Amino acid sequence: MSKLPAPLNALPFPVIGSPLFIISTPKLVIAQCIAGVVGSMPALNARPAAQLEEWLIEITEALAAYNKANPDKPAAPFAINQIVHKSNDRLEHDMAMCVKYKVPIIITSLGAREDINAAAHSYGGVVLHDVINNKHAHKAIEKGADGLIAVAAGAGGHAGVKSPFALIQEIRQWFDGPIALSGAIATGDAVLAAQAMGADFGYIGSAFIATEEARAAEAYKQSIVDSNSDDIVYSNLFTGVHGNYLAPSIRNAGMDPDNLEVSDPSKMNFGGEKTKAWKDIWGCGQGIGAIDKVQSTAEFVARLKREYAAARARLQLA
Repeated sequence: MSKLPAPLNALPFPVIGSPLFIISTPKLVIAQCIAGVVGSMPALNARPAAQLEEWLIEITEALAAYNKANPDKPAAPFAINQIVHKSNDRLEHDMAMCVKYKVPIIITSLGAREDINAAAHSYGGVVLHDVINNKHAHKAIEKGADGLIAVAAGAGGHAGVKSPFALIQEIRQWFDGPIALSGAIATGDAVLAAQAMGADFGYIGSAFIATEEARAAEAYKQSIVDSNSDDIVYSNLFTGVHGNYLAPSIRNAGMDPDNLEVSDPSKMNFGGEKTKAWKDIWGCGQGIGAIDKVQSTAEFVARLKREYAAARARLQLA
């Protein structure tokens, strides 16, 4: 594993909760951080844009109050995801809010910009950029990102097709900074496996959708509980970028998940009318077979910790 910069060097547990479009709000972020994992949300989840400042105040004040009351068991830091794509006309405003409230971790997606990285670095923030291949990883670090989120096959939402073994080993040949691995991670065993491959953190999204604090429809949460990897469809129809989605939600929208059209990637749109049209298409990764009930974030993270400890113990006994 790599040498980690603050605020990543003292996490209570080596997991980063991925930002969930529409679903992540301060309620989930705060619960994740208090449970000991990095909580995150997309800046674009705050609508209108002015709500982002309100949410940042809520998160920072809640975590400060918790840390004051629990100095021996501080919360994990939080992260804000920025979509660095030309369709995001809020990027400058949202990043200014992150600078104002000194957001500890910035997660950048769909493009890497030196000015965004510099803005985070101006107050000591850390930038993690998500990538689906080694080529994109090089570009992200060249433009000033501090670390990488390796989005492998099976990840929920926008995802790549690379095996996690291939992706991590290729990046680790030249990069010794922070890496989080994304792709079908939903158990403590998988978190330990990610570290064994060379990642520093497991990056978990879909499993947090099925928590009480997530702003997701109850039918969405139950569908995750009831489904497994056979129910995941990989398509670029809904945003222009390939991603993984729950087949039942596609059927409910009147489409055949086995015969979806191919979208034009040049017409990508995030946060606009096109994205709103697919709000009932549910993103999800292949790891959901491990999710057997809807529970609180605290209960889910506690389960991860138990599984992680048991997996480590098995290795030591082997």
